[in-house]
Amino acid sequence: MVRAQSETKIKKETKTKRINKDWFVVDAKDKVLGRLATRIAIVLMGKHKPTWVPYLDDGDHVIVLNAAKVKLTGKKEEQKEYFRYSGYPGGLKVEVLEKLRSRKPEYIIEHAVKGMLPKNRLGAVMMKNLHVYAGEKHSHEAQRPQDLEV
Repeated sequence: MVRAQSETKIKKETKTKRINKDWFVVDAKDKVLGRLATRIAIVLMGKHKPTWVPYLDDGDHVIVLNAAKVKLTGKKEEQKEYFRYSGYPGGLKVEVLEKLRSRKPEYIIEHAVKGMLPKNRLGAVMMKNLHVYAGEKHSHEAQRPQDLEV
């Protein structure tokens, strides 16, 4: 019994040492938000790899470009609302997607992807591997990111 526990502990330690994180870049221009966020979440979690386990951060880094030009279907541009709450009575802030896109376009993709990740400390670590930019330029050329198909 003791030997079996120690073997699994050894396997787990070697597993964390073997994790190799790649960098991917996605152009969000004219891509549907939900389909894009789903693909990004899968890559951040590492579910596209054969070494995936639910308790480790085995995912890759994802760079999203042109977040301001992401597409939504239907009337979501005028009707979709984002809520924030300050914690004080009467502190509920509601903002329509159209205004949020002009103020902070990166938040739209970050919010969609965050909702698809685990709701625990591991999900917070995975979110740090997401890099969203409103325009076409990013500062991660040194990592030599590969294109990610969506």
